[in-house]
Amino acid sequence: MELLVSILVQLVGGGIGGNVIGQIAKKISLGPTGNSIVGAIGGWLGTWLAGMIPGLEGMLGTAAGAAATTGLDIGALAGQGVTGLIGGGLLTAIAGAVKNATMKQA
Repeated sequence: MELLVSILVQLVGGGIGGNVIGQIAKKISLGPTGNSIVGAIGGWLGTWLAGMIPGLEGMLGTAAGAAATTGLDIGALAGQGVTGLIGGGLLTAIAGAVKNATMKQA
């Protein structure tokens, strides 16, 4: 159950991050649906990549940290939400920039 909640926090954080970037930088926006989907994927990937950084794995509540504790850790969920937000925003910005670059060439 804790794993499902963690993944949902990452996906929702990423979707929010993608939509925020889409609203701030209209030129790289993929539309609300595209921003949400790419942002959610970026949120999950961003948290996964951040968990590989030494010292962050315990803070983000990765599999090893989650197995050692029981119940939901609010601090870990907050960390996952923030990294999901950042990861979602970054991947949305990259995807929007790539889309714009390919559209100019066509």
